[in-house]
Amino acid sequence: MNKGCKFVPEWLDDVSIHLPSVELRIEQLMARRTVKKQWQAAWLLRAVTCIDLTTLSGDDTLSNVKRLCYKAVHPIRNDILEGIGMADKGIRCGAVCVYPAQVGNCVKELRQLGASDLPIAAVATGFPSGQYHLKTRLLEIEETVKDGATEIDIVINRSLALAGDWRGLYEELRAMRTACGSAHMKSILAIGELGTMENVYKASMVAMMAGSDFIKTSTGKEAVNATLPVGLVMARAIWNYYEKTGNKVGFKPAGGIRTAKDALCWLVLMKEELGDDWVKNDLFRIGASGLLSDIERQLFHYYTGRYAALAELPMA
Repeated sequence: MNKGCKFVPEWLDDVSIHLPSVELRIEQLMARRTVKKQWQAAWLLRAVTCIDLTTLSGDDTLSNVKRLCYKAVHPIRNDILEGIGMADKGIRCGAVCVYPAQVGNCVKELRQLGASDLPIAAVATGFPSGQYHLKTRLLEIEETVKDGATEIDIVINRSLALAGDWRGLYEELRAMRTACGSAHMKSILAIGELGTMENVYKASMVAMMAGSDFIKTSTGKEAVNATLPVGLVMARAIWNYYEKTGNKVGFKPAGGIRTAKDALCWLVLMKEELGDDWVKNDLFRIGASGLLSDIERQLFHYYTGRYAALAELPMA
């Protein structure tokens, strides 16, 4: 767990992001790093273990949550796992992610599945806008943790970031860190609403100083969500924070990640920029709902040599 540190405004001084250089670095990474055949299958299974399998719909019901929990515990069809020699490896998703009102249902369902240790993440603090009184945002965190959430995906106050009130943002996030107690705090920056890459970097650094265990790109509800250039900027912030404090903070891209190829691109970025520790689910998660279906489809193809019809694979 990242305990954070005092607010250090000097860490935010003279931040300048050269966007063409960022984009060139991404092009270089994606051009030379490809994996095929059994190595691709192995990386896709790693991606599965890093997925926060998510449902964040206004019409979520108990049946939705039951299906979500079952799929998180049994993400890949067993005959596929047997066919590639991975049936005994305990492959499952990194967490389930739901609205606070569904946390209790997740606790009950995972207990019935014998998977009570699977992390339950909940979006809180007035998700997705964060435009609520701080008192109610903190109360939402506290009640959600009481219900059984072990990870809280909070949203930062973008108005403070856009106004350059970084100390004010730090103080809010420190209060949220306290409200989380023993639960991990994953701070959603909503990068599509921060305006500049410099603000993305500064918001990342402030969130980590305040004690975030993960920094996350997006709510998935913005016009712009997870992009690789933004991921690179956030990864560099994570590394700089690690060099300054010795604390390793996790990274979670979310929003618009739908294909196996997308997942592989993010894993490559993590490995090349941050190293092997950041391609494991204690420091890397992917927020997604439909991604798992495409990964399972690709693994089916690797195992059988053909692509599955939609009816052959269960819904995620």
